[in-house]
Amino acid sequence: MEIKINAPTPVVSVKPIVLSAPGRGEDLLVKVSAPTIGSELPIILFAHGFGSSLDGYGPLADFWAAHGFVVIQPTHLDSRTVGLPQDDPRKPRLWRFRVEDMKRILDQLDLIESAVPGLSGRLDRSRIAAVGHSFGGQTAGNLLGLQVLDPETKKGEDLSDSRVKAGVLLATAGKGGANLTPFAVENFPFLNPSFANMTKPTLVIVGDQDNSPLTVRGPEWMTDPYFLSPGDKSLLTLFGAEHSLGGIAGYEVKETTDENPERVALIQRVTWAYLRHALDIEHDNWSAVQQTLSESANPLGRIESK
Repeated sequence: MEIKINAPTPVVSVKPIVLSAPGRGEDLLVKVSAPTIGSELPIILFAHGFGSSLDGYGPLADFWAAHGFVVIQPTHLDSRTVGLPQDDPRKPRLWRFRVEDMKRILDQLDLIESAVPGLSGRLDRSRIAAVGHSFGGQTAGNLLGLQVLDPETKKGEDLSDSRVKAGVLLATAGKGGANLTPFAVENFPFLNPSFANMTKPTLVIVGDQDNSPLTVRGPEWMTDPYFLSPGDKSLLTLFGAEHSLGGIAGYEVKETTDENPERVALIQRVTWAYLRHALDIEHDNWSAVQQTLSESANPLGRIESK
């Protein structure tokens, strides 16, 4: 059974779209990529990994846009392009500013839509997904119900958003506390998530060779968002993949330690099929993806669901 992916269409990208962000210290810069044809287009809100920007993740954003999604990419405050000094008072709340960035985009969809030539009237605002890689996975997860626990009170705050219907978390951190290395505890105290309330449909994607310097548990740490969350979830485990999952962070970027175009192509198709399924657009391709992987003689990964 083959994955019946539609032919790619031309894409228009506009950047930067500037959103006023009082209290943030910097305007929020956003890139939008959209197909030039089609209507009732579903939306992907994408959160980049630590240090990246709206210019990253071309292999994913370009593919999704060419196959029917409108992709919106903010530059978060931790981006190297922003260059916050080490002693910046906003640093302890970087994780929170990221979530606020995502909500600000949803609040200002009218402005964003009008800033892209030919896009007006073509968005399906009932079908919005949150997707993120690495630190961006935690950001997207917050919109899906993940809660960051206060290190002292051990309590979290519900920052989920009813406008977001589903998500994909790529190489996303697991539980904090004793799971973290001393380096992570010192530098990333906000890596303390609870997945108990992350109820929305989510695809978790991990690499089985993703040996993060942030955890003492090895690659299986990244499966926590799947195993520790309730409800409709799927897990794609990629064989041989490290943190960049074959090269999703950009074309020929230096942080890709496991360059593998076949792996990136699989992620493109699996995420496309999953989001069309989770947003109730169509379901056949998600079934086909799962069947194709299960029947392959030399699979690049495996999918499990609960």
